[in-house]
Amino acid sequence: MTRKEIHLTSEGFLELETELNILKTERRPQIIEAIKEARAQGDLSENADYDAARTEQAEVESRITELEYMLSNAKIIEKKEANGVVDLGSTVLIEYVDDKETEEYQIVGSMEADPFENKISNESPIGKAIINKKVGDVLSVESPTGSYKIKIIKIN
Repeated sequence: MTRKEIHLTSEGFLELETELNILKTERRPQIIEAIKEARAQGDLSENADYDAARTEQAEVESRITELEYMLSNAKIIEKKEANGVVDLGSTVLIEYVDDKETEEYQIVGSMEADPFENKISNESPIGKAIINKKVGDVLSVESPTGSYKIKIIKIN
C-alpha cells in the first residue's frame, strides 16, 4: 500500500495531535470503564449499554488509527515568503468576475479544508485552478455546476 502524503498547516497538525491525545487519555479510559460497568450488569446478550460501549470503542479506536496514520504521513505546509504565486498555505483574495464579489481563502490540504472558515483544499475546483497562478490572472474554474471565471486580486 502506498502512503499518501497529507498536507497540513502547523495549526492543523496541532489540532489532530490534540484530538489524538484526548481520545487516548480521556475517551479510551472512559469507554473501558463503561464496558466494565455494563459487564457487571450480567447477561451481555441483551445488554444495550454493553453494545453501545463496544460500538463507541470501535469508533474511537478507528479514529485513533486514522489520526495516527495522518500524523505519521503529515507534511507541514510551511508559510513561505510571498513569491507572487499561489501555493499551499497561501491566503488568496479572489474576485468572481461575473458578479464582482470578492472572497478570501486559505489554500490547505484536503484534511484541513473547511469552507465555513474559508479554508479550501488544493484539490477543490478553485484550489486546483489557482495553484501556481499570480495576481491579476483570470481563470476559468470547472465545477460540477458549470464553469465560472475568477480573478486573483491579492496573495498573502
